[in-house]
Amino acid sequence: MATKNEEILRKPDWLKIKLNTNKNYTGLKKMMREKNLHTVCEEAKCPNIHECWGERRTATFMILGAVCTRACRFCAVKTGLPNELDWDEPNRVAESVQLMNLKHVVITAVARDDLKDGGSAVYAETVRKVREKNPFTTIEVLPSDMGGEYDSLKTLIDAKPDIMNHNIETVERLTPRVRAKAKYHRTLEFLQRSKEMCPEIPTKSSLMVGLGETVEEIHQTMDDLRAHDVDIMTIGQYLQPSRKHLKVEKYYTPLEFGKLRKVAMEKGFKHCQAGPMVRSSYHADEQVNEAAKAKQAKGDELLKGE
Repeated sequence: MATKNEEILRKPDWLKIKLNTNKNYTGLKKMMREKNLHTVCEEAKCPNIHECWGERRTATFMILGAVCTRACRFCAVKTGLPNELDWDEPNRVAESVQLMNLKHVVITAVARDDLKDGGSAVYAETVRKVREKNPFTTIEVLPSDMGGEYDSLKTLIDAKPDIMNHNIETVERLTPRVRAKAKYHRTLEFLQRSKEMCPEIPTKSSLMVGLGETVEEIHQTMDDLRAHDVDIMTIGQYLQPSRKHLKVEKYYTPLEFGKLRKVAMEKGFKHCQAGPMVRSSYHADEQVNEAAKAKQAKGDELLKGE
């Protein structure tokens, strides 16, 4: 946590955000308010919200409420005591995806350590409802570790998302400081179990840099993810949401991100996005497997014919 006397690193020029407030963006924002839905795009202050909403027809819904039971020191999402489960939320998410003709949807959730199943039942129902109403939209899920409970993970995997995404967030040494209640090796086990339960679903994880890690530690994290059969990796710059959060130790240059992407691909990842503005869901529509891409293409054809 930064104090008043600590020097805050100035953001470099390459961290400028392109705004796009076209009808896709404004329409989706209006719908979120009307249907009492939340997106991690807004709650976590994602820098790519205008590109994803305005240009790519993708969005990341955040279910199970807007209050997280954890207090990770990098995250802008509110923490505290969550509300009761909303069993109509899966329907509202599915209807919103349909109305916006989304090509790809990411469904994430706050951590619900207050629930025995970590919220997996509502999560799985949301995936099923979205697929029922949007058969040509690809679905990615981005859950918490749900306490590492095998049955909770199986409930979600059985709903057959197109991508299973669970973020490692930082290197092993920094995990206790950065991620409240999460454990580095539990994340790796969660990803490996996902692949074992359903090998055809690609697994994915994201790493933030700029928190004081070394390049060697980044490479080791890549090795650890590949050793647990993770297919896709994203690497992005940590940005401090407020003075209450961990401060940025370093801003990586676009060239450094390019080098990290090259190393990741050499280590065997099928896809890697790396850059200052890259977040876990960045260009997520490009990262699905071939079968899912064919589904998206068919949906695009139908949309053009309307």
